[in-house]
Amino acid sequence: QLQASGGGLVQKGGSLRLSCTTSGDTFTTHTMAWFRQASGKEREFVGAISPNAGNTAYRNSVKGRFTISRDNAKNTMYLQMNNLKPEDTALCYCAASSGATSSWDSASRVASRVTNTHEYTYWSQGTQVTVAS
Repeated sequence: QLQASGGGLVQKGGSLRLSCTTSGDTFTTHTMAWFRQASGKEREFVGAISPNAGNTAYRNSVKGRFTISRDNAKNTMYLQMNNLKPEDTALCYCAASSGATSSWDSASRVASRVTNTHEYTYWSQGTQVTVAS
């Protein structure tokens, strides 16, 4: 039900835009997020956006470089990635959670639930992002 696309090979400092397309309008009430997994490492939170796009959260290492957005009319979420670094190389996934949606009212709950892989029920296949140095 989720399909991620837009990955590719770019040079250090380059940009990519990932897209996550959902089937139907089921996910307009869900928190949507991007996660990534580098080779040999655990999957990690990248960023998330609330259902009405009023709130976003990012991991520290991508703040100021990555921007999440969503267009519920198009059932699509985006991740604009600028100033890419070799350490951004990873397989990227989009995910959706209904449970995490109630956590946006508290910074501590955002940290504990919105960023937590276990809160997400729906996952896309991965799209590879490779940044050459």
